[in-house]
Amino acid sequence: MSHQRIEPKFKMGQVVMTEGVREHCEQVEFDQFWKQSLNRHALCDWGNLCPQDKQENDMSLKNGFRLVSAYESPNLPKIWIITEGDRSVTTILFPDEY
Repeated sequence: MSHQRIEPKFKMGQVVMTEGVREHCEQVEFDQFWKQSLNRHALCDWGNLCPQDKQENDMSLKNGFRLVSAYESPNLPKIWIITEGDRSVTTILFPDEY
């Protein structure tokens, strides 16, 4: 599988993940899922959010507020990706770790 480098539409800062997410990365399918989700987040594809939350992210992108995405895939745990308003850190986590 080739990995093409994407150009993020905003600064993501340091990308980190919670210990819970890191432990799931040993599973190949989950490892691919979080990487694909991070790419989607970087391209302003906010994932499985309602239209109002997607609109809120679009506004937050323009105004320097926090960006939150949610991603789901069959048979894998749902993840959230949060980029802080100052764009210093992007965190990958499970919803119950928030």
